[in-house]
Amino acid sequence: MKNFLATFLLFFSLASMGQNPVTWKASYKPISATEGEITIIGTLENSWHTYSQRATDAGPIPTTIKFSPLPQFELVGKTEETGAHEEFVKAFDAKIYVFTGSAEFHQKIKVKGKGFTVPITIEYMTCNDMMCLPPKTITLQVKVG
Repeated sequence: MKNFLATFLLFFSLASMGQNPVTWKASYKPISATEGEITIIGTLENSWHTYSQRATDAGPIPTTIKFSPLPQFELVGKTEETGAHEEFVKAFDAKIYVFTGSAEFHQKIKVKGKGFTVPITIEYMTCNDMMCLPPKTITLQVKVG
């Protein structure tokens, strides 16, 4: 039995290594001479979902987006999300806000300089009906101006 369990765990960890069912992209759009908006979109493979920024006691890691501070810009308000919907997730035995298909986030910024790049860090977790992958952290960059 121990050999079966060890083999199963090894197979599971090898099957999930390198698997990334979300593709992330960031873009920038000016609103005025001194304001703009960064949009981050995660495109999920079929049958996979990721979680809202809304923290929950139920268990999944919420999506966290951090913008590295630079003197050329400042954040205006909090990062907003669109497209999350509440559903019952069996793995966590709770109603949780999830994204399926795509996850979209918007962050307004006040622009104080020209021609700079904003580093973005995203921590997220993905699951399907069979398993959850370990939380993953990625970095993106978006050019402003």
